[in-house]
Amino acid sequence: MKRILITLLAALMCGQLLFGQVFTEASDLTLVGKLMPTPNPYHRVDTVKYKGFTKGENKQVRCPAGVAVAFKTDSPAIWAKAIGNFQWSIRNTMQMAYIGFDLYIRKDGQWLWAGADCQRQNKPDEPIAVVKDMEPGVERECLLYLPIYTDVSSVVIGIEEGCHIEPMENPFRHRVAIFGSSYTQGISISRSGMAYPSQFSRHTGIQMLNLGCSGNCKMQPYFADVLADVEADAFVFDAFSNPDAKMIKERLFPFIERMRAAHPGKPLIFQQTIYRERRNFNTKVEAAESAKQQMADSLMKIAVKKYKDVYFIPTNATAPLHETSVDGTHPDDYGYYLWARSIEKPILKILRKYGLK
Repeated sequence: MKRILITLLAALMCGQLLFGQVFTEASDLTLVGKLMPTPNPYHRVDTVKYKGFTKGENKQVRCPAGVAVAFKTDSPAIWAKAIGNFQWSIRNTMQMAYIGFDLYIRKDGQWLWAGADCQRQNKPDEPIAVVKDMEPGVERECLLYLPIYTDVSSVVIGIEEGCHIEPMENPFRHRVAIFGSSYTQGISISRSGMAYPSQFSRHTGIQMLNLGCSGNCKMQPYFADVLADVEADAFVFDAFSNPDAKMIKERLFPFIERMRAAHPGKPLIFQQTIYRERRNFNTKVEAAESAKQQMADSLMKIAVKKYKDVYFIPTNATAPLHETSVDGTHPDDYGYYLWARSIEKPILKILRKYGLK
């Protein structure tokens, strides 16, 4: 009895056992959607190595948007807890997206949503049950998305005592880096797994490596420095959502040339920016949005002829009555679903040309 008490006390002191829960550091399992290796496994970019970011960009690239943990467990309940520097609240995005967890379990070959939650602000040290009361004794393949707007230093996943948890092989194939705006990062989604690159990955099995940075995807040279070092089979860009028409004209071709030099023979797939519903009646917004879409159209017509391995595809994130927007700029979950589906066939067709199936 004395030995049991000593063992329990040691486990509690190590943070591995709490009220019948056994915890595992998420980075000891399988992280998917990682852009590149970083000293902090939950950061997307090493901001000590790569310079030039603004203060806001520096925070954003440290947030694990699009990163998920893949593991197997037979636990009837799964808990999660993040430790780190929580970012500010976002008025147009639910807490379960920017500071929360989103769990999917594979069933009949498809990823089925299982649960989502976030830690309470008044109880930041308390693990939250992402799912519970599942059938015991059944091993499940799990995919847990991390917060999209939280800089974390540690993430632990809890299971019931007496159950097991182990890494699973990356369930996705290939490595496709995607650089983009708040859309790509996932602003206005309800859960952290609902950004369009994540939806695309679950539906196609193609691994997307998310470098979405809200308001800051403007084809900057220092972002090109990061992307030049990324090991990927293909690159997708949501490059025309943040810059205005003048900036697109100034930066597009130098950006393409930098990417081609760094990744010869790799497909570079540019997306047209989506229709923002704010332009429905606002004439100023309509003029600005129309100008940058027209600039992107005209320049990309030249680019796809001038440069090998460069492509331009359309996007759609709205229904006919334009009711899929949260704030006139960002789509809701259904809008992002429409976006993911609108680019699915074009991207898969391009990837097949390069033997990426």
